[in-house]
Amino acid sequence: MLCNHNIPEEASVIGTIVNTATVLGGSVLGLAIGRRIPENLKTLLMQTLGLTVLVIGVKMALTGTTPLATLACLLIGAVIGEMLKIEDWLDRLGERLKRRFAGESSRFVDGFVSATLLFLTGAMTIIGSIQDGVSHDPSTLYLKAMLDGIASITMASVYGVGVAFSAGMVLIVQGGLTLLAASLGFLQAPAVLSSITAAGGVVIVAIGFNLLEFKRVRVGNLVPGILLAILCPLVF
Repeated sequence: MLCNHNIPEEASVIGTIVNTATVLGGSVLGLAIGRRIPENLKTLLMQTLGLTVLVIGVKMALTGTTPLATLACLLIGAVIGEMLKIEDWLDRLGERLKRRFAGESSRFVDGFVSATLLFLTGAMTIIGSIQDGVSHDPSTLYLKAMLDGIASITMASVYGVGVAFSAGMVLIVQGGLTLLAASLGFLQAPAVLSSITAAGGVVIVAIGFNLLEFKRVRVGNLVPGILLAILCPLVF
């Protein structure tokens, strides 16, 4: 059968726990020594992570057995994402929240809101949560944890302790997505997992491009393609 509706006996959220810990640790480090870290070192660290993201994304993308189906899902998803203007909506949401709270509190709320949006609105949150919840593979969330850890060092050095409190939102929201994915039995079908991994790998490659500043890819508008990659093996 295509779909296996058995729920894993123990849903894993280890990736989210590690991610939460890196945000907390990075925030503490940023508060302590963030301003003393040279900008060129911060840039080199982000570039190193960007290269790693590219390699992992390519490896994931090549695991798919139906590349044409992956391409179709992403192309259709990109059209849907552009029509819905998902990336623009996320940008406007972030700006609206920052404008709303900036006058009521100094840098605490501004840092909390900015960090929460950064750590939770990326495609890696969706891909990693599904992988960790369904196949107990936290590798994508581990990679995201490294990215978030580096980012939290920089943000905490600017915004202060509010960034550290965003770790609580990572634990709640990302952990919730992981547990939800674990409870959806059809996601455990090998064909569905392969489709998600391949489409997600392409999106992660796009994230690598953004980190390396090759060419800005509107990654948020590719998210519908991942959702279509879930449905495709169930329909065809």
